[in-house]
Amino acid sequence: MRIIIAGGHGKIALRLAARLKSGAVGLVRNPAHLADVEATGAEAVLCDLERASVEEVARIVEGADAVVFAAGAGPGSGAARKDTVDRGASVLLADAAERAGVRRFIQISSIGAGKPIAPGRDPGDDGVWAAYIKAKTEAEEDLRGRDLAWTIVRPGRLTDEPGTGLVRLAPEVPPGAVPRDDVAAVVVALLDNPGTAGRTLELVAGDTPIIDLVASNE
Repeated sequence: MRIIIAGGHGKIALRLAARLKSGAVGLVRNPAHLADVEATGAEAVLCDLERASVEEVARIVEGADAVVFAAGAGPGSGAARKDTVDRGASVLLADAAERAGVRRFIQISSIGAGKPIAPGRDPGDDGVWAAYIKAKTEAEEDLRGRDLAWTIVRPGRLTDEPGTGLVRLAPEVPPGAVPRDDVAAVVVALLDNPGTAGRTLELVAGDTPIIDLVASNE
């Protein structure tokens, strides 16, 4: 399979590319990150999703079996970039997928998307967390309105601990953490199981093998 990964230098994206190897194409905006993506065995393509046109991205996506939106503005970014990356880049990628005729679309979102922000939840009360959740929510809503075979994954708090292959994956799960390794493994399993299209699934660490849970959510 040829899988396009937006946000190709992100921690989840690099783990995903390492699993897919030559089948992956990681999109990065910084030329200095090309080598890191290529070191996983994947192809690296320079593409800034905050600046690129739909036509430019569609040319990259054309012929792919699926696209994965794993991009994010990242820690330290302000509310404005939460919108341009976490929402705007997702919308652009979905536009490009539609134009290129690529129907399978996996979106990595976040637990908390689609729900009101609890009072006091925004660290430092600077509005950035609220902007992040708003951007993820609007990206999800945009995707649900499209004629794409989409699946939305909402991981809990992300960690760099080694993956266990054991998770909880369902439309709603209790709050919790999940290793980035396991998020990448779940995305691979979802790519292999198109019957999960049209599902929004929350993800945290658990005690059930990933492949069993993905199959149960078809």
